[in-house]
Amino acid sequence: MATRDNIIQVKDLKKHYNQGKIKALDGVTVDIQRGDVMVVIGPSGSGKSTFLRSLNLLEEPTGGSIHFGGMDITKKKSKDANGNLVKVNINLHRQKMGMVFQHFNLFPHMTILDNMTLAPVQVKGMKKDEAEEKAKHLLERVGLGDRANAYPIQLSGGQKQRIAIVRALMMEPEVMLFDEPTSALDPEMVGEVLEVMKELARGGMTMVVVTHEMGFAREVGNRVLFMDHGQLLEQGTPAEIFDHPQHPRLHDFLSKVL
Repeated sequence: MATRDNIIQVKDLKKHYNQGKIKALDGVTVDIQRGDVMVVIGPSGSGKSTFLRSLNLLEEPTGGSIHFGGMDITKKKSKDANGNLVKVNINLHRQKMGMVFQHFNLFPHMTILDNMTLAPVQVKGMKKDEAEEKAKHLLERVGLGDRANAYPIQLSGGQKQRIAIVRALMMEPEVMLFDEPTSALDPEMVGEVLEVMKELARGGMTMVVVTHEMGFAREVGNRVLFMDHGQLLEQGTPAEIFDHPQHPRLHDFLSKVL
């Protein structure tokens, strides 16, 4: 069961394809604590994104468990905090996990303001004027207060990704999941997106970030996971991972990327 400090508990998580011949995740166990900025690193194809997308069941695991909010969300029914067996409402859990993808997934025919207020109004039942006020406040926070009535095509990649982040924040999530949020951006736009993520981290947001940005992992992360071939090979503080790697595969990986 998840404790007060462990917001998500992942145990022996597996994701197999082709009748078990391909093991995208092969028995990953990790606790994500409230306030963690957990950065997941590793070579391409190591299972990082599969792990992240499994946390809100965008990828359905083959085996193992994910406890979030005291319930095993991989099951159709799970015991709640009071020990009662109840139906798992995955959509409710997804509302508590904001997700930011490589590509921004903004609706091109809607203004930025409409993109941001759609889910809070339709899913959470927030009043439209209240949602718009909140959206404008968040846009100001990321330096885009003047873009509320613009359309996605009028924005740069970095601006779109900042919008995608604050759109996720509109749902007031408990956890933010980032799937390589800067990999589709021009290099000069990466910094403006990372700055928003740093501000979130400073504000105490629980974050799980899959990224190739080693500087961000070292500077902002408080825990780093290294994955390869679907396995979690090493985890620790940034200093432990980057300055004193133990696993030979991590040593080899860092020698190529740093």
